[in-house]
Amino acid sequence: MIPCRPRRTDRRCDHGRPLACPVAHTSADPRSGQPLCPDCYDYTGHVIWHAYAGRLWKAFTDNLYHHLAARTGVSRTALRRSVRISYAKVAEYQRRAAVHVHAVMRLDGATGADSPPPHWADGRLLADAVPTAAAAVRLTAPYHPALGEYELRWGDQLDVRALRSGDTSDELSDDAVAAYVAKYVTKGAAESGAGLDYSVKGPADIGAAVVSQHVRALMATCWRLGGLPELDSLRLRSWAHTLGYRGHILTKSRAYSTTYAALREERGAHERAEKDDLGAPDLDGSTESQWRYVGSGHTAGAALLAAGIAEDLAANREIAREARMAVGR
Repeated sequence: MIPCRPRRTDRRCDHGRPLACPVAHTSADPRSGQPLCPDCYDYTGHVIWHAYAGRLWKAFTDNLYHHLAARTGVSRTALRRSVRISYAKVAEYQRRAAVHVHAVMRLDGATGADSPPPHWADGRLLADAVPTAAAAVRLTAPYHPALGEYELRWGDQLDVRALRSGDTSDELSDDAVAAYVAKYVTKGAAESGAGLDYSVKGPADIGAAVVSQHVRALMATCWRLGGLPELDSLRLRSWAHTLGYRGHILTKSRAYSTTYAALREERGAHERAEKDDLGAPDLDGSTESQWRYVGSGHTAGAALLAAGIAEDLAANREIAREARMAVGR
């Protein structure tokens, strides 16, 4: 196994913490993904980058058209009339709770997947244009006197690979795409311990959340930055549970494949056909015209259970509050 951060010298940061980590962490190690020095870590930059991830992707795809045009010698207008970039992408939280993107990209004809691209628009051209288009993206976050002005871009780690079927053809394998996307969708945020699956209502919820100290600091940063008028449009408090990231885990371009609406319609038609085949009664047309009042509130037994759950939650919050006060002392 490879050491985490090997260094030849015992250098330390301004807070006195070592900049080296000779430990070879396993996936179960709680230290994996945690900053060597939380006081040095740029939590503000981490959160703002998450908030702008969708805009960074939009800027990248726009740039990609420009770079394809430059490589082929055609005008940007002519290229957009003959080629459409289609994609499916998955956002995955790394162990350090930072989102990175896995994307399957394809060059289609002008109308999308139902039309072939020009002969010169092949996978090699797309693979060559992706790194330069990503490197050219630059966005600027709103200026704040206490934060300064952040320039946002994609990171340096970029891996471009071709997905092909088993033979020597350049045709994209549907099985390869499905396997690639499913691998990262199923990993999800739970495997990396990043964020929560429910919204937080305030600092007390963040303090009581069962997450690492690093993730807790990111959520707290979201809440703090969400109170700044300059960043109000980012709605960081509403997305504190996802560490500022506002996108969906799985997204695709409109023309990449069938739409979700079409899939829902097809699934509904299939379920209705199964009911007809089994002779099941059609419940869609049934109505209830007579109503009567049954009751409201908990039963006696349910009230006891609810009271017990409320007491447990209150006790957990009190324990978390006392632990934070103890650390502060």
